[in-house]
Amino acid sequence: MSSTEKLIARQEDFNEWYNSLVLKAELADYGPARGTMIVRPYGWALWENIQAALDKRFKATGHENAAFPMFIPKSFLEKEAKHVEGFAPELAIVTIGGGEELTEPLVVRPTSETIIGHAYAKWVQSYRDLPILINLWNSVVRWELRTKLFLRTLEFFWQEGHTAHASAEEAQAETRQMLDVYTDFAINEAAVPVIPGEKSENERFAGAVQTFTIEAIMGDGKALQSGTSHYMGQNFAKAFDIKFLNKNGVQEYCATTSWGLSTRFIGAIIMTHGDDNGLIMPPRLAPIQSVIVPIFKSNESERNAVLSAGDAIYQELSDLSVRVKLDARDNLSPGFKFNEWELKGVPVRIEIGPRDLQNNTVMISRRDRPGKEGKQIVARDQLGATVLSLLVEIQKAMLDKATAFRNANIHDVTNYDDFKTAISSGFARVWWAGSSIDETRIKEETKATLRCFPLDQPNGTGTCFLTNKEAHRVAIFGKSY
Repeated sequence: MSSTEKLIARQEDFNEWYNSLVLKAELADYGPARGTMIVRPYGWALWENIQAALDKRFKATGHENAAFPMFIPKSFLEKEAKHVEGFAPELAIVTIGGGEELTEPLVVRPTSETIIGHAYAKWVQSYRDLPILINLWNSVVRWELRTKLFLRTLEFFWQEGHTAHASAEEAQAETRQMLDVYTDFAINEAAVPVIPGEKSENERFAGAVQTFTIEAIMGDGKALQSGTSHYMGQNFAKAFDIKFLNKNGVQEYCATTSWGLSTRFIGAIIMTHGDDNGLIMPPRLAPIQSVIVPIFKSNESERNAVLSAGDAIYQELSDLSVRVKLDARDNLSPGFKFNEWELKGVPVRIEIGPRDLQNNTVMISRRDRPGKEGKQIVARDQLGATVLSLLVEIQKAMLDKATAFRNANIHDVTNYDDFKTAISSGFARVWWAGSSIDETRIKEETKATLRCFPLDQPNGTGTCFLTNKEAHRVAIFGKSY
């Protein structure tokens, strides 16, 4: 697909807009096997920045990185009943290796709780061995039937944290701490105003006692589960015999947690911020924060002067730790370059030509404000300070805009008819006292799911919009991908 081909408008066909943008902006491509994804360098650079922002937070909270095998004995998954039941339809299983049938089939990891549990059972003997705070950066395989680049693919990249603790209280605190880490990352790095909350029993991770989530609203009003944190209680500890002697010399089971955020979050960034012209990258995560486009004619001396000025700007911004690119390609017109970098969502574009050299100025365009509104002429000696200030300003403006959109598309409803209207274009916020059966009925009738019970709850009680029973919690419902 040519990058010069205009995107379809988001309002016309959001799904097609998303698919074509991922391809045209060179974030990813389709792999040769059905449902697989090739992450291209520009997409991987974005993922690396996401990794760096999260990894710093993980290490600041005492976690260490490790690596575990991708092949898991099938019997491991069968040890925790709810876990195997939840993942059975999605498993990829290896039965032949080296030309011979395996004595026990191996599962390509859909997640690592089981193999982690096996290792922790060997490593933990005493309360002095706890807590174990480990994170993995890897890929996992889930045999999805309906796939979509970044959002749902056979293999995807993520981080998965796995911890073991001496008490339920400590494990529960860890679960909530990591939810807070995800919330902080989403809001302050990606400018995605997520709603942190707890999942219902129906939507809980297979084998978990509690699942917490950050839920985001996309540009078409649909929900995207953007990261989850699970309190496992002693379920996996009992299944894998993770026991320790406590301070009183009594043997007991550990309490464990797991938590993860994946390349799906790239989809969240695209669908939260993108517009009809392409991506809009939040500056703190953008692979390229500023691009310099030199403008010159065929005159050799003019070309050399402009490129020399571009080199000087590149060096100045690099020294200020700005991720900057000088686009010196001479086989493409400035207009083509403008469109390409707009498509790729680079926050700040700097144009410099012969007239700018004469006036000792540059033209700056900010991606989040297309057209004349986002342009300004800046004195050359003020360029560095202006770019740094703009990156901060753009980050805030993107969060403010996304937050305003989220708030405008969360509808408080008190009856089922209004509920159906609300979830056709956004979220429905309701008082909820329904059962799991009621929740399933809503899903079957409207395709909306209970996204979460927000941590931020109103005081008092209300009336359940569906059952008319007294309700003690507010829930968010929405359609998802």
